[in-house]
Amino acid sequence: MNIALLTAAGSGTRMNQDIPKQFMHIDNKPLIIYTMEAFQNHPNIDAILIVCLDGWRDVLQAYANQFNITKLKWIVPGGKTGQESIYNGLQTLKEECSEDDIILIHDGNRALVSFDIISDSIAKCKIHGDAVAVIPCTEAVFRSEDQLTSTVSIPRENLFRTQTPHTYSLSKLLWAHQRAKENNITNSVATCTLMVELGETIHFSKGAEKNIKITTVEDIDLFKSLLKSEKEYWLK
Repeated sequence: MNIALLTAAGSGTRMNQDIPKQFMHIDNKPLIIYTMEAFQNHPNIDAILIVCLDGWRDVLQAYANQFNITKLKWIVPGGKTGQESIYNGLQTLKEECSEDDIILIHDGNRALVSFDIISDSIAKCKIHGDAVAVIPCTEAVFRSEDQLTSTVSIPRENLFRTQTPHTYSLSKLLWAHQRAKENNITNSVATCTLMVELGETIHFSKGAEKNIKITTVEDIDLFKSLLKSEKEYWLK
């Protein structure tokens, strides 16, 4: 099976709103539902697990029912960190699924993930054993020690910005989180950084500029614009 593990356990403090960002309504639909629909509508996704913020499980299930998200099989409480939240989700899948199943770990607030990104992530994982969605860095990048000045420019052709999904077999993810416990790695930024910390090589899959992570109020404005945008007919 191919299973989407969506993280929606953040409290959204950077958004500075009264409810967590994943439950905010945009054009009469909760943000998390847009993300769930992307996986619901993909024919190669068999099931969805959501790691949910404590106290919001019933709300999430009600929204899933309302918007006919039939692939949602599990709602799991989140942890204190993103790493711990993913671990919680994996423990549920360990009891319910085969270790050969493919798990696509995806940010619940990255709601514009496309059909092609999901497809390429699954395909690359089957070839290489893992897949991390990335896009090339197009800006000039500098390293700063004081966050004010710099004398060091990093060649952008060597830099890639990671997105999600991060896709691995269930057995590989269980191995990584067990090794993390053994090595006292408790708050790695993402699954891909955890793998690198454990000495693993990651393989890139398709990302997209539209696959934005909605974190601030400005991101919501951008998301609403992207929802309404259509590709010009003359563009190849």
